[in-house]
Amino acid sequence: MIPISFGPQVCGALAEGAAREWLVPDGLGGYAMGTASGLRTRRYHGLLMVSGATASARTLALASLDPVLVIGGDTHRLGVHEWADGTVAPAGHTYLERFSLIDGLPRWRWRVGDVVLERELAMVYGRPALAVVHRLLAGGPARLELQALCTWRDAHGERSAGSMKIASVTNGAVIEDAYRLEGPGWTAAGTWWSGVHHREEAARGLSPNEDLWHAGTFSAELREPGDVLEVRAWADSPEDVPPPAREVVSAARRRNRAVVAAAAPADDVDATLALAADAFVVRTEGTPDVVAGYPWFGAWSRDTMIAYEGLLLSTGRAEEGRRLLLGYAATLSEGMLANTADTGSVEYNTVDGTLWFLHAVARHVTATGDTDLAEELLPALRDVVDAHLRGTRYGIRVDPDDGLLTQGADGEALTWMDARVRGVPVTARAGKPVEVNALWINGLAGIVDLARRTRGDAGAAPAAHRTALASFRRRFPAPAGWLYDVVDGPRGDDASLRPNQLLAWSLPYAPMRADARALRAISKGLLTPVGLRSLGPRERGFQREHRGNSDNRDGAYHMGTVWPWWVGPFIDTCTKSAVSDGELLSGIEVHLTEFGLGSVSETADGEPPHSATGCPFQAWSVGELVRVRRC
Repeated sequence: MIPISFGPQVCGALAEGAAREWLVPDGLGGYAMGTASGLRTRRYHGLLMVSGATASARTLALASLDPVLVIGGDTHRLGVHEWADGTVAPAGHTYLERFSLIDGLPRWRWRVGDVVLERELAMVYGRPALAVVHRLLAGGPARLELQALCTWRDAHGERSAGSMKIASVTNGAVIEDAYRLEGPGWTAAGTWWSGVHHREEAARGLSPNEDLWHAGTFSAELREPGDVLEVRAWADSPEDVPPPAREVVSAARRRNRAVVAAAAPADDVDATLALAADAFVVRTEGTPDVVAGYPWFGAWSRDTMIAYEGLLLSTGRAEEGRRLLLGYAATLSEGMLANTADTGSVEYNTVDGTLWFLHAVARHVTATGDTDLAEELLPALRDVVDAHLRGTRYGIRVDPDDGLLTQGADGEALTWMDARVRGVPVTARAGKPVEVNALWINGLAGIVDLARRTRGDAGAAPAAHRTALASFRRRFPAPAGWLYDVVDGPRGDDASLRPNQLLAWSLPYAPMRADARALRAISKGLLTPVGLRSLGPRERGFQREHRGNSDNRDGAYHMGTVWPWWVGPFIDTCTKSAVSDGELLSGIEVHLTEFGLGSVSETADGEPPHSATGCPFQAWSVGELVRVRRC
């Protein structure tokens, strides 16, 4: 994989080291996550984040293990915290000589004179279980202490000082009857560290402070190089002890290498992306699913289906993908795919999630030749078409006058541009959005092809496809030289320059071919080194930055903010049109070492330097980069 390593000029400069985040997933939706410097900058950072009933229902358990080296009579605190008053103490990042990501696992090295201490950590795949190994590499003897800072609270909130239930067990403790800590030399403590500050939450306009419980300290004498101190923490069953920490780390490294090898990468970037893709493929009650983004998203059908081909087909995981598609098909209702259950109830609030599902099924069968799956799903896909022809939720229906798909309901934002500010959609896009109708036409053509492959009945799809295709070609070309973003909206047709029109040219059964004039306009107005802007900078309402409080961020989300996932449709369009893509991937490939390490962010600012924003690790960003590099 690509080398990711930083020395003291990054690690020791807090703003630099704390801006580079690492992620170690557990395959269930939980994870360990933090920064190269060791500073917890988000409420979501911690060494043991436990998934719940849904992928987004996570609970933070072990927040930190602060190393303290005692050499002779001198004490050196290697942890790092920021406090509500602005103080940074301890400042253990100043001892960091190196941070590396090796086979997807983080490794730190601290130097205190001639003493060098190394830390590695890993999760037990398929369990909410953490293993941390500390090893003396040089110098000694030294005494190592690890201060366990704990909580048990919802990932999206904070916890203040109060009661904390602790039960002593051999070599550790059980916290809140929820998780267990185990390691050598355990000494119980029992004090609150109040006012721990998360600078990223402050920047996002959210509550930035919390209190952490110092449950106790592990300790060991490291007398000579090679001596280790191992700690484990796990949350499923206190009595089901995980393997020794060194074995967990070795097993995680072997598994990560196997994941990469199975994807048959062409180069080191491919290898890095294969492992990045693996982070999003999780199992919920044994069924494969996709986490939309870390650290705060769960599973969303639109995100899953957009990312599907890259995450699963391009990485040699078609069998998992097959089971995922069948699981999602079971959620179909009134011709619509369930969008998410992350809110606590199943929601059907997207016009395009179902259409992306049609695309994913067609791509799966095309790539694998799995006509059994096509035959099994074809009746459900015909029902999708029939329901859209009749009309379904939120005003989603085929206009009988032109065969195009229209949608819209008061207070709803049903396309991928679904941000709201205080409950009011920023880009409701009621009417006939360009990408929705491109997906509709693509989906209809895909059903026709599946029926042909299985000698089955395509139902209403062929006639619906012919009508919609002719209408699309007539209605969407705009005088500006590109395609309308929405036609027949409440205020007429919208010719705003957005990337949505790319799907009209990029999809396998795209309704049109791009012309040079349109591609020049998109390249000039939307293209950046890390993706495409969601709105051209000369358009009304363009926002330069995706920053600030929730209202500011949601208001800018689709109003100029850059989205890396649109690189895929852009390059597909260029390829189909025999136009150079301008070496766009080089910028995103460098991005793999800049923010979410080894992965691709959700978004970036609309204006240079296009600093990354949103989730540091985003499924459709990674999925589309994987897919388009392998096309």
